[in-house]
Amino acid sequence: MTTARRDAVREMLAGCDGFRSAQDIYADLRADGSKIGLTTVYRALQALSDSGEVDVLRTDEGEAVYRACRTEEHHHHLVCRDCGRTVEVEGPAVERWAEAIGAEHGFVNITHTVEVFGTCADCATRSV
Repeated sequence: MTTARRDAVREMLAGCDGFRSAQDIYADLRADGSKIGLTTVYRALQALSDSGEVDVLRTDEGEAVYRACRTEEHHHHLVCRDCGRTVEVEGPAVERWAEAIGAEHGFVNITHTVEVFGTCADCATRSV
């Protein structure tokens, strides 16, 4: 895959606030005149995820959605179920727990992903 196509996916995500599906990213790029294919979008997203430039999470339906990572530090996400607003949060207690549970069972090189879902204050007040 050419770097130009990966750059197009990176730039599309940089202009978005929330998480987007590969299909949404593909549709937006095509609407902007790009000749990029859906398979190329998936490959670009995988490469960007592997390099830490893109956050990936699974929706309640199991779909992978993507967002430009806002920090290079390890972090977790607090995600609004209604509007998709996402806040990156540190979780030192989660880090300690993951290491301890791994060590307790003889595991090393522990990694983990944590997303916490809820309803943001704006959406909660709108639903009242």
